[in-house]
Amino acid sequence: MNQPVSVQFLFDFGSPNAYLAHKVIPDIEARTGARFEYVPVLLGGLFKLANNRSPMEANADIPLKRAYDMLEMKRFIQRHGLGQFKMNPHFPVNTLGIMRGAVAAQQAGVLAPYVDAVYASMWERGANMADPAVIASELTAAGLDAAALMAATQDAAVKDQLLANTQAAHARGAFGSPTFFVGDDIYFGKDRLREIEDQIVRAQTA
Repeated sequence: MNQPVSVQFLFDFGSPNAYLAHKVIPDIEARTGARFEYVPVLLGGLFKLANNRSPMEANADIPLKRAYDMLEMKRFIQRHGLGQFKMNPHFPVNTLGIMRGAVAAQQAGVLAPYVDAVYASMWERGANMADPAVIASELTAAGLDAAALMAATQDAAVKDQLLANTQAAHARGAFGSPTFFVGDDIYFGKDRLREIEDQIVRAQTA
């Protein structure tokens, strides 16, 4: 019998690589029986805490590195059949509102459909998810209570939880998204998903 394993996915909607990881996670769950716990973090806040920068900024003067990163993304997309992905024309997007929304959705018990809806809006339809009117329209179209969720983003408890998640992520060693924890073992990046699956299986049979 497989032992239960704690697996966490620390995400921010602003990362295209986190979106790509999100699309592959269900296959890993199906193969292993493990369930990934989605933990909303604010990538901008995490960058500040870790003294990190986005790849776009860090590699701005390294065109060959940017080109290689895009090649690896293309390979990942092809390998996993993720042809619905497209770069968001508004990138980089200020994700504060939608990440607070993720915490609000979690507290309301609708995190999974919220995550699916926002990721599709960001990285399949190219919506400007920093615009409250667009956010409301996209959430409503997905069958979610946009008014309630957006109102909840102003609650102190929601704001504090997102901040606490972000600070806790940094304290555990996270510096960007997507970050994963299998138990206490940290993994960074969509390209570590194979190793993550291997570690889940090892932990289940330990």
